[in-house]
Amino acid sequence: MLKAPRPKACSACAVRDTALCRVLNAQQLARLNRRSYRRMYPAGQLIAGVTPSEDWCATVLSGVIKLSKTLSDGRQQIVALLFPGDFLGRPYRAEFPYTAETATEVQLCCYGRACFEGFMQEQADLKQIFLERALDSVDAARDWMLLLGRKTAQEKVAALLVTILQRTSRPGPDCEPASCRQLIMPLTRTEMADYLGLRLETVCRQLKQLEGIGAIKRLDARRISVRDVDALACAAGPD
Repeated sequence: MLKAPRPKACSACAVRDTALCRVLNAQQLARLNRRSYRRMYPAGQLIAGVTPSEDWCATVLSGVIKLSKTLSDGRQQIVALLFPGDFLGRPYRAEFPYTAETATEVQLCCYGRACFEGFMQEQADLKQIFLERALDSVDAARDWMLLLGRKTAQEKVAALLVTILQRTSRPGPDCEPASCRQLIMPLTRTEMADYLGLRLETVCRQLKQLEGIGAIKRLDARRISVRDVDALACAAGPD
């Protein structure tokens, strides 16, 4: 774990408009800020699900986290990715059912699990948005089941790129025209293959084909320019 900066006022938070705490009023935000603390982690570090119980929750401020499930024989599967603004934790339950590992350098805004549960008890809007997020996660899991079960290899790879594009993209210096977006991939090619249920060779071949139709351009092992968003979305197939 890296040394974290001192907490800033919640009004200056980079994910203020997308995090759960956006529904809290100024007084409640001040209380939460006094009880919160920042943590920074390098890529590849386990941060949750490694002890019998977890007594904290967090909002992802920056970076990407992998949630994985491990079988008794040691086999592991990435089941979800968390992006800036997402919530990490399991209120009302001490045991966290997944292993959380940083895919990139990550900064978290952390607070005690009991503290967050208390805020939900007294603030109906927070409980409501938490419920909505939970249902969104269920919908996303069902959509991912459809992707894994019915979509082609190219649709799977393109759909993953679209998801990462929507959550993390930024204009890049290698992008022309200005509408081009640059991705810093949080997953290796091997991790992409595991996440999508494909072979490594298949992922590499599909990336090459997406580059061939002008949808993307691979800049290096981690950086990808999305040259044609519409073409990439079309390659991802119907919703």
